[in-house]
Amino acid sequence: MEKIRVGVIGLGARGDYLVDLLLTMDDILVTAVCDVYQDRVDRNAEKVEKAQGQKPLGATDYRELIAAKACDAAVVVTGWEKHVEIGIALMEAGIAVGMEVGGAYSVADCWSLIEAYERTGTPFMFLENCNYGRYELLVLNMVEMGLFGDVVHCSGGYMHDLRTEVLYGRENRHYRLKNYLERNCHNYPTHDLGPIAQVMKLGRGNRILYLTSMASSAKGLNDFAVLHENVDPALRTAHFAQGDVVVTSMMCENGSTITLKLDTTLPRPYSRGFTVEGTRGMYQEDGNFVYLDTDFTEADHFDWKKNWDNADKYLEKYEHPVWKKFLNDGVRGGHGGMDYLVYDDFFMALREGRPMPIDVYDAALLMSITPLSAESIKGNSRTVEVPDFFAGRNQKK
Repeated sequence: MEKIRVGVIGLGARGDYLVDLLLTMDDILVTAVCDVYQDRVDRNAEKVEKAQGQKPLGATDYRELIAAKACDAAVVVTGWEKHVEIGIALMEAGIAVGMEVGGAYSVADCWSLIEAYERTGTPFMFLENCNYGRYELLVLNMVEMGLFGDVVHCSGGYMHDLRTEVLYGRENRHYRLKNYLERNCHNYPTHDLGPIAQVMKLGRGNRILYLTSMASSAKGLNDFAVLHENVDPALRTAHFAQGDVVVTSMMCENGSTITLKLDTTLPRPYSRGFTVEGTRGMYQEDGNFVYLDTDFTEADHFDWKKNWDNADKYLEKYEHPVWKKFLNDGVRGGHGGMDYLVYDDFFMALREGRPMPIDVYDAALLMSITPLSAESIKGNSRTVEVPDFFAGRNQKK
């Protein structure tokens, strides 16, 4: 089987890790590595050469990678602000795009991705790994089997203590610091909305009509900076635009609702809070439990702690086929294996010439929540319409 030549654009913490992941995949040949920092390029080029026996192209400008025609597909793992620009340039060059996640900076950016894809026909996939999480796919399978009845509400969040990552952004050359200083929005919506979109069939018979967002004050980062002497002293009194907690509520065409939460600058454990509520049952990530009418009585909800963490028993009967195969073949990759699954699906779809599982229309919706939430927050939580990004896909069917 001929290997797919792949370039990696962006070699920070995530990109560096993904180079390692790609080097474990039998049908992939890493032929180019690119980052604006030469030391990152050199480190990863050396790593690839050691693993593959052949030195890849090393570049500090993604346009060098394109001009050299060094790859069949490229993975975009840069800071959020460059995703759309690079994705469009790759599509125009006929290089298949795997775009890592992040919010857009404008709704126009989302439409420009769609326009480039429809004009060029170059394959494009949004690499939302959380769509491949084991429990997310368990719940999806149960929903599609009708076990939850009609789904009327989903909620989720990106709840991750990122204070160290943000405040040491200058030292670690990380893009989040600038974003938290300058923007107030739901800046990372796709981990929570991606799996919800699968459950609610967004773009596949359902869509979000409008949203409203509210942001708390921004105090967490300043307080952390005060308490830690090795943080840049200027950040103790810096004005951070990004609210500590952002809550976004959405109304869907079929009458269902969605709530998303961003919570990244306060002390807390990690959670994506994935919750699905239907007329016959529910799942909640926090507590990792399933509650079905068929399995529990009304009295059970008064003493529910004994049933926390019961989701594993449902895996025995309702494990998603993707994970059944994955467990049989051997789980690989980070984040519990979902990193490997999303990349494997991208490359399989590319090789087989089939539609991408998370396509450019999905990407436009997921990424648009960031600028739309910013607009709502700026307008005192006013209601903002969500464009129908799926019209082009639906017209083709």
